[in-house]
Amino acid sequence: MKNIRVIIPAYNEEDSIEKVINDIPSSVDEIIVVSNNSSDNTEINALRAGATVLKEPRKGYGYACLKGLEYIARFEENEQPDIVVFLDGDYSDYPEQMTELITPIIQDNIDFVIGSRVKHLREAGSMTPQQVFGNWLATFLMKLFFRAKFTDLGPFRAIKYDKLLQLGMQDKTYGWTVEMQLKAIKQQLSYVEIPMKYRNRIGVSKVSGTLKGTILAGMKILAWIFKYSFK
Repeated sequence: MKNIRVIIPAYNEEDSIEKVINDIPSSVDEIIVVSNNSSDNTEINALRAGATVLKEPRKGYGYACLKGLEYIARFEENEQPDIVVFLDGDYSDYPEQMTELITPIIQDNIDFVIGSRVKHLREAGSMTPQQVFGNWLATFLMKLFFRAKFTDLGPFRAIKYDKLLQLGMQDKTYGWTVEMQLKAIKQQLSYVEIPMKYRNRIGVSKVSGTLKGTILAGMKILAWIFKYSFK
């Protein structure tokens, strides 16, 4: 039996976080919610739903993910996970599909799996036009420069813990997902995408829901791609 831990970065997700936690399969060993300077009841609701709650006052998706990994690193070696799953706290993904997400790792020894938000499984309006275009551009460039087969930068993803450590993740903000994918390519990790359902999130997106967030995210993603293109 694999030891599986889930990291959920969450900023003001009081209306959705319990739904996310409650839909995660019972086979998961620990659910870690990292409150990214939330000012609402995200932390209280996550605790009530049975999650471990950490606080990261520095705003940024990468900061929250790194806080979760810092917590896991303190475990004794025999308590460290085999698989780490990253999942958003807005209930746009279907947490119950986590079993499908981790199956390639368990059955086929794949290193890294991304839940791909394919068009025919997406609820209308669940991704903004700028998200759709940004995903297309980023994955097109990764294919062009690195012959990568990614089609999405989806945040619902699973990776072997030892491979995750090997990547040496650094990004503190919007570039976390693309950094992981670029480093997986560079380090020749095996990877696959699994088509996943995707629905309209609860609440307003802190990234794609604002012009500033969209621009900053796009700039960071492109910066990571071009940085690795000339290494």
